Amino acid sequence: MITLDAIGTFTLLVGLLTLTPGLDTALVLRTAALGHRRRAWGVVLGIQSGTLVWGTLASLGVTALLTTSHLAYQTLRWAGAAYLVWMGGMMLWATWRRSSSESARTAGAGTEARAGAGDTLLGGWRQGTATNLLNPKMGAFYVAVLPNFIPAGTSHLGAGVLLAGVHILLAVAWACALIAFARVLRDRLRRPSARRCLDRVTGTVIAAFGIRLALGQ
Repeated sequence: MITLDAIGTFTLLVGLLTLTPGLDTALVLRTAALGHRRRAWGVVLGIQSGTLVWGTLASLGVTALLTTSHLAYQTLRWAGAAYLVWMGGMMLWATWRRSSSESARTAGAGTEARAGAGDTLLGGWRQGTATNLLNPKMGAFYVAVLPNFIPAGTSHLGAGVLLAGVHILLAVAWACALIAFARVLRDRLRRPSARRCLDRVTGTVIAAFGIRLALGQ
């Protein structure tokens, strides 16, 4: 059985990982800041669905096969990189493809239409799930970390799901804070220039993550 000390150490580790600014933070903040509350929660649920899948697969040893198979890992890496560059590129393109006034009216809608859907829970869930599952580094993280916290003689599946659940709870708590913070900024982001700036920053960050993933860094 997993000890409380092991759970505490794992909680500290994934807590620091959760608080580190990254792709998930940027995606949740941007979606919530534009006033798309349902979609923002959909993104959160999608990301955590992916986390649960990675934790389950890692506990069963499936992701170990992924990381040891060069072809499988590279295929997932390139698919993830292409998806992130596409998503970031669509955000950037929507802010520049028309005049400033027209872009102000359509950038948010155009971006969401290309990335999945409008302000819907399902659209956000699809986006969050795809973003998480197409990131092979999540699988590599769980392969490297999870076995160290599962003692011999313990059900690997049960222990893996338990630890993934701890990660999910921390991530959801952090997402609540991000969405609350975004609501404070929402009125300021109603200005067309601020919305375009937000999309450009977020699009650049997401595309940069995709390029970094493609380069294997």
